[in-house]
Amino acid sequence: MEKIGFIGIGLMGQRMCRRLLAAGYPLIVWNRSPDKCAELASAGANVAASLAELVASSDLLFCCVSDTAAVEQVVFGADAIATHARPGQLLVDFSSIEPAATRDFAARLQANTGAGWVDAPVSGGVIGAENGKLVIMAGGSEADVERIRPVLAHLSQRLTRMGEVGCGQVTKVCNQLIVAANAMLIAEAVALAQQSGVDASLLAPALAGGFADSLPLQILAPRMATQTFEPVQWKVATLLKDLDNAVKLARETGNSTPLAGLANQLMRLHASGDNAVRDLSSVIELYRP
Repeated sequence: MEKIGFIGIGLMGQRMCRRLLAAGYPLIVWNRSPDKCAELASAGANVAASLAELVASSDLLFCCVSDTAAVEQVVFGADAIATHARPGQLLVDFSSIEPAATRDFAARLQANTGAGWVDAPVSGGVIGAENGKLVIMAGGSEADVERIRPVLAHLSQRLTRMGEVGCGQVTKVCNQLIVAANAMLIAEAVALAQQSGVDASLLAPALAGGFADSLPLQILAPRMATQTFEPVQWKVATLLKDLDNAVKLARETGNSTPLAGLANQLMRLHASGDNAVRDLSSVIELYRP
């Protein structure tokens, strides 16, 4: 059984680690804020004092951090992964970051250390992570993806290899375009229903199974209708970052994405002030009279 080092114990990482522990994997964890590792330590994980310790103790390096800059820091920063990685190790990045940066990071890590890279961004949110029902879109060699498939089976309902390194991130960008546009339309629909005399809490069950149905509808519409924004499941800042990546990728590839651009503007407007750390369902406030 391969030894796993997990970097990034946030909303998703915490739950993914619990599932790995439940499956019996030897697990060592590290986070920039060490206090976030306390619950996992109580559940049986070892807590690394440094990235050097984590890398030395692991066969697979799992990373789930906030953005492109955070990935670069934990991989290529001072005394970070690239300083200590070795041939045969495999870095699996669950973070949602820029595809071009992913390809650059993977090439640099391979050239400097001999370690491999799979980009494996996830979809399914906190609930999917908790229940082991994430959808994982992977970019990497066939051999590397097959190597991690048995492990990721404990975290996901489906793992799909989308192509070589970077293709997982491109697929995640496409995923987030759909999620973001959907979230804004759901907010508009809930606001329209409420302002037209309809009990908007009935929208999700009424539309279930029809063409308008979706997982975001079933999760977001009830929370929007009742203004229930806690606990946080999808941070506004996270989706805004993903939309920024989508707009950037479209520009780099010469593609037109007008709906993504509009969703990006609306999300950025809502994220101002303290809203960036709130749940995505709070975008309904943009449509309140």
